[in-house]
Amino acid sequence: MALLKQQIVGKHVRRLRTENGISLRGLASQTGFSPSFMSQVENGQVSPSISSMERIAEALGVTLGEFFAAAAEGEGGLIVRAVDRQGLTSAWSSAEIEALSMPRPAVRLEPVLITLHPGGRSAKHPYAHSREEFAFVLEGRVTLTLGPDRHRLKKGDAATILPQELRLWVNEFARPARILIVSGRFGSPAQARARR
Repeated sequence: MALLKQQIVGKHVRRLRTENGISLRGLASQTGFSPSFMSQVENGQVSPSISSMERIAEALGVTLGEFFAAAAEGEGGLIVRAVDRQGLTSAWSSAEIEALSMPRPAVRLEPVLITLHPGGRSAKHPYAHSREEFAFVLEGRVTLTLGPDRHRLKKGDAATILPQELRLWVNEFARPARILIVSGRFGSPAQARARR
């Protein structure tokens, strides 16, 4: 896996923000973060949580996978070899996120692989996502808070998460957990921005 540096991600956030004509304060307002935090992201000074990266990507009108691809400044093919996958480390979440495909306009599914280390979590509190997701636990055990309910999932368990349903992933166990998450995406990034 090729890890993206926080500085590259920060520059990409700034480029997308300016291309969309959004001020730093405007982006902070859309994501619910402080302008100071967004400035730190753009300057590569922080390692946001998984949910924070999703919120930033969504506010900029891209999916997390498209965000990876553009930040990596590469155009991938339909085959993505393990050594060529783009990934980010989130120190806050104690996790790695890997893009398993390179997004294309006609592709409607976006698979990512999340490795949550012991004590890792996707966010501080349960959060909603705008797209439907399918999750499959590949390795280890993890706790998924879905709406008001907590579920302990182990290798081989799966979950379907509806749009806007509150979710929180936490690894309360002694070994890393790996989760395959496939998000549904409908339309192009331009169409997604137009729907806002």
